[in-house]
Amino acid sequence: MDQLALLFVLLLGAVVSVPVGDRLGLPAPVLMTLLGIALAVPDFVPNVDIPPDLILPALLPPLLYAAVRRTSWRQFAANKRPIFLLAVALVFVTTVCVAAVANTIVPGLPIAAAVALGALVAPPDPVAATAVAGQLGLPRRLVSILEGEGLFNDITAIVLYHVAIAAVVSGTFSPWRAGLDLVLSAVVAVAVGLLLGWGTNKLMDLLDDPTLQIGLTLLVPYASYVLAEELHGSGVLAVLTIALFIAEYASDADDVMARFAGHTFWDIVDTLVTGVAFGLIGLELHNAIRTAVGRWGEMLGWAAAVVGVVVLVRLVWLLPATWLTKRLHAKRDYDEDIPTSWRETVVMWWAGMRGVASVALALAVPLKTEDGSPFPDRDEIVFVAFGVIMATLVLQGLTLPWLVKRLGVRADTDLEKEFERELAVRAAKAAKRRLREIEEVEDLPEELSEQMLRRAFDIGVRISPEMGEEERREAHEQRVRRLKRVRRIQAELLSAARHEVLAARNEPGADPEIVDRVLRHLDVRSLR
Repeated sequence: MDQLALLFVLLLGAVVSVPVGDRLGLPAPVLMTLLGIALAVPDFVPNVDIPPDLILPALLPPLLYAAVRRTSWRQFAANKRPIFLLAVALVFVTTVCVAAVANTIVPGLPIAAAVALGALVAPPDPVAATAVAGQLGLPRRLVSILEGEGLFNDITAIVLYHVAIAAVVSGTFSPWRAGLDLVLSAVVAVAVGLLLGWGTNKLMDLLDDPTLQIGLTLLVPYASYVLAEELHGSGVLAVLTIALFIAEYASDADDVMARFAGHTFWDIVDTLVTGVAFGLIGLELHNAIRTAVGRWGEMLGWAAAVVGVVVLVRLVWLLPATWLTKRLHAKRDYDEDIPTSWRETVVMWWAGMRGVASVALALAVPLKTEDGSPFPDRDEIVFVAFGVIMATLVLQGLTLPWLVKRLGVRADTDLEKEFERELAVRAAKAAKRRLREIEEVEDLPEELSEQMLRRAFDIGVRISPEMGEEERREAHEQRVRRLKRVRRIQAELLSAARHEVLAARNEPGADPEIVDRVLRHLDVRSLR
C-alpha cells in the first residue's frame, strides 16, 4: 500500500464512520482515530510522510471555516466572557501547570521546552468538540461555548508555542517581546481577515455563479491563513475573521441555489477533512510509540502525569469560572450562554478533547536548535503529547455519550420550539407586510388576494404548525395532505421525464451537453 492508497482508505473511512457512529452512538472522529491506530499496526501500511509544517495549513483552514459557518459573530460577542475564560485564561493556566509538572518530572527538560509541551496540549480541539457535542443532543448553550472555546483557544496556544520554541532554539526569551508578539499577531490576523473578507465580498458579486462562488469560499480560508502566517500573524484568527465576515456580509437571502449548494459542499468537505485529520492522529501514534522502546514505564508515567494535570486543571478551573460567570450573568440584561447546573459543567469538563492542532504542533517541534545541537528532549515531548491526545480523545470521546446520558443533559426542546415558533410568526408577518405593499401598487383580484394571504399564513404554519389556531391548523393540515399528494404525483411525473431524458443521452446523435442542460432544468423543478 502506498501513500495515495492510504489516503483513499482514510477518505472512505471518513464517509463510512458517520453512519456507523450514528448506529453505535459513538462520535465519528473517535472511530476514525481508532481506524488510524488499526492501520498503523500492519507492516504493509506505510508510515505517514507529511511534512509537519504542512499539517496545520492543509487541514485547519477548511475545518475552521466549516465550523464558523454554523455560528455567528453576535453569538461570539454574546458569549465573550465564558469564551475568554476558557479560550485564553484556561489555556495560559494549563500551559503553566503542565510546564511546571513536566519540568519537574522529566530529567533535564528545559523550562522553555516544557512551556512548548504545555502550549501544544493545552487547547481542546475545535473539530473534536463540535463534532462530538453536535451529535449528542446537548443544550445549544453548551455547544456554543465549546465551539467558541475550540475556535479561539488555538490562537492563544499557537502563539505561546511559537514563543516557547523560539526561546529554546535561540536560547533567549523576553516576556515583553512575547506579549508584543501576541498583540501584533492578533492585529495582523484581524486586518488580513477583514481585508480579504471585503475583497471576497466584492468578488462574489462579480462572479454571480454558485459554482464559482463556492470555489472561491474554498480558496479564501487557505489564502487568509497563509497570508497571515507570512506576515507573522495568527493564521487561525485570520480564518475566523474572514469566515465571520463572509457569513455576515456576503450572503444573499434570495440566492437559494447557492445556499443549498454551499451547505452541501461544506458538509462534504467537513466530513472528509475531519475524517482524514483524525485518521492521521491514529497513524502518527505508531511513530510516537517507537520512541518509547525500552523506556515504556518511565515515559508512560510522564504521559499519565501530564494527562492528569490537563484533565484536573480543566475541572478545577471550570467550577469557579462557571460560578463567577453565573454571578456576573445575573447582573446583565442580555442572554448569555452559560452552564446552568453542575451536570452541564461536568459535561463541559469531559468534552475537553485534544486533537488535530496538538498533533500538528507536536510534529512541528524542530529537530535542532540554532547552534546545531538536538532540540532538548524532543522525543519525550512528542510521546507525552500523543499520550495526552489519545487519552483525552479516545477515552473521553468514547465515554462522553455515556456520561451525557447518565447525567441526563439534553437540549431544552421547549425553548427551541418556542424560538422556532417566534421565527415562524416573524416570517409570516413579513410575508403579509410584503403582500400589503404589493396590493398598494397593484390591483389584485379579491380571490387572488385571499389566496396569497392564506399562503403568507402558511409560510409560518409550515415552519411551526403550533402557531395556527385549531380550525386553521386543521384546514392547513388538509391542504398539506393535498399538497403532499400533488407533490408525490408530480415527483413521479418528473421522475418519468428524467428517465426518458437520460435514456436519450445514449441514443446515437444525442448531444450530452443539451441532455444535461434539460436534466438540470428538471432537477431544479424537482426542488420547488
